[in-house]
Amino acid sequence: MKNFLLISMFSFFISHAQNQNKDFYKEAKRISLYPEGIPCKSDFETVVDYNSTGRTFKKISDPEIWYFPLKIKKDNSPAVLVMPGGGYYDLWFDKEGVDVAKWLNKIGINAFVLKYRLPHWESEQCKSEVALMDAQRAMRIIRINSTKWGINSEKIGVLGFSAGGHLASTISTHHDQGLSQSKIEIERTTSSRPNFTILIYPVVSLQNSPDTHYGSRKNLLGKTPTNELVDYFSNELQVKSDTPPAILIHTNEDSAVPPENSILYYLALRKYNIPASIHIWEKGGHGLGFAKDGGHAFKSWPKICEEWMIERNIIN
Repeated sequence: MKNFLLISMFSFFISHAQNQNKDFYKEAKRISLYPEGIPCKSDFETVVDYNSTGRTFKKISDPEIWYFPLKIKKDNSPAVLVMPGGGYYDLWFDKEGVDVAKWLNKIGINAFVLKYRLPHWESEQCKSEVALMDAQRAMRIIRINSTKWGINSEKIGVLGFSAGGHLASTISTHHDQGLSQSKIEIERTTSSRPNFTILIYPVVSLQNSPDTHYGSRKNLLGKTPTNELVDYFSNELQVKSDTPPAILIHTNEDSAVPPENSILYYLALRKYNIPASIHIWEKGGHGLGFAKDGGHAFKSWPKICEEWMIERNIIN
C-alpha cells in the first residue's frame, strides 16, 4: 500500500509538471542548429524521460534551440540563451530551461533554451567538442536574426546551471568574432561572443582539485584527459580582456559543485577588471533551480539577477 501511494504521488507530480509547461511548450519555436547537416553526428536517437521536475533528455541527436519570444514584441529587447545542467550526462530541460524561459519572459527578455548534445554519449573524437560547438552556433543564430526578432544584438547573454554553467562560462571564454576560414556563412560572418553571463551553481574548474565535479569532467573530457585539455576547459584559466561581465550564484553548502568554482571565475574576472558580481548563500545544496520547495534565501536569486541586469542597463 505504501509503495502504491509513493508511485501515485510521483505520477501526480510528473503529470502536474507536464501540464504546467504544456501550453508554454506550444509557444516555443524549435530551431535546428545545423540545417546544412550536423557535424560530429551520432547514430543514436534522442531519448526523452520525465521525472518530478518535468522533461529531461539523455541522448540528443537533434541539437536545437527553443525560442520563447516576448508575447508583446518590443524592438531592441534583450535575449538570453539558457543552458540547463545535468553533468554533461542528461539535460534537465524543464527545471533549468523552460521554467527559466518563463521567468525571463516575465521580466522582458526573449528566451532561448539550448538543447545541446551531451558529451557522455558522444564518440571519443567528438566528446569534448559538441557542446561548445552547439552553444556557439546557437549564439550565432540568435545574433544573425536579431533584427528580425526585435533583439538588441549587443544585449544577448547566456545563463547556465551546473554543467550548463560550465558550458556558459566556456562560450564566454572561448568565443570568436567569426571564423574567417569557414565555408559556412553564419560562422564566417557572425560573432559567438555573449554580451553578459549568468552562472548558477556552475562547474568552472576541471583541475585535479577537491573543488572539481569529476562527473562533468569525465563526461566532457574522458577518463584520462591531457593536461592541455584540462587547462583549456578550466575556464578560470581562460578569462581574457574580452570575456563578458558576469554574475555568479552559489551556496556555501553545495558539496557537489563547491562555491570555489564561482569564486575562481570571479577572481579571474577581477584580474582583468571585468565587471562581476558574486552571491553565495549560506544554506542550500546543489541543483536547486528556483528553490520553490526550499525555505532558504537562495530562492531570491532571480530577483538579484534582475537587479543586476537593471544595473547593467540590460533591462529597464
